[in-house]
Amino acid sequence: MLKIDNVNVKSIEPLMSPNSLKSEYSISSDVVEQINRSRNDVYNIINHHDSRFLVITGPCSIHDEKMAYEYAQKLIKLRAEVGNKIMLLMRVYFEKPRTTVGWKGLINDPDLNGTLNIAKGLAKARTILTSIAEMGLPIATEFLDPISPQYYSDLISWVAIGARTTESQTHREMASGVSAPVGYKNGTRGNLDVAFNAMESARHSHSFIGIDGEGRVGTVHTLGNKGGHLVLRGGSDGANYDAKSINIAEEGLRNSGANEAIIVDCSHANSSKDHNRQGVVLKDILSQKQAGNKSIVGLMLESNLAAGNQKVPEDVKLLKYGVSITDACIDWDTTETLIRDLAKGLPNV
Repeated sequence: MLKIDNVNVKSIEPLMSPNSLKSEYSISSDVVEQINRSRNDVYNIINHHDSRFLVITGPCSIHDEKMAYEYAQKLIKLRAEVGNKIMLLMRVYFEKPRTTVGWKGLINDPDLNGTLNIAKGLAKARTILTSIAEMGLPIATEFLDPISPQYYSDLISWVAIGARTTESQTHREMASGVSAPVGYKNGTRGNLDVAFNAMESARHSHSFIGIDGEGRVGTVHTLGNKGGHLVLRGGSDGANYDAKSINIAEEGLRNSGANEAIIVDCSHANSSKDHNRQGVVLKDILSQKQAGNKSIVGLMLESNLAAGNQKVPEDVKLLKYGVSITDACIDWDTTETLIRDLAKGLPNV
């Protein structure tokens, strides 16, 4: 009989349910309280009820468990110094959007060798997130796949919807049910309307097909997410962190009825994809804050233990420790200096 269904599907491998993974890698009531508190803190910052500045910093993507823990420990020590002015979140990204092909992140290919063991990747991701959360450090990530967040979203305090997916109806629906505040990036060209529309859409309730904690397919009915805000990351039309661009973004937020809360991504097009220019962006943002800007509530840095990036060799044992395998990052010493200088320079409120 002629086959007409799943013609281009090689195989479908069953996964454990989200609840099964959560049960295997569970979190204590203290961690639950810490995550709830950090989500509320982020929400208060973006709604101008908390004068601290939000800084989301960490590797472009996580590919090494040991490296992630070392970075987290350093960030915890720095938080003790700057915590009165800055709320630090660790960037812990497991999914990477690709323009064509390439490594899609630790969940998709945890062994970095094309074996694509997603079940292992989900378990490894939850292991890392649980360990960092148990350290008391709030976690930020990007939701790319609409199903995988069911396995670990309980551990996340801030969520990004990326430039490639902000325009996606699927991601707007998903964001409407996310439990944490959500930052929407401007489009890849730099256009802001897609982010404004995403915030408006995700504020409302939606119904869509998804899975529950047992992995069963069903209709998901959401309440809407009121924690949406804008993330400026520049685009193919140029950077958008300067004062003029910020003013344009503020006006757009007002006209769309959205909260005037902006996070600036110091990387990507804002740094012209040069990791060393992230500090230039940060210092410009600091100058705007010193001049009285109220709408910029935070920034993002792509940072790792060591600077730059590297390609994945055939023998993964040859990977340089602490170096990104996706976008180039600034090193820890530079990160520490930038954040300390930011804390010193931010006006007292």
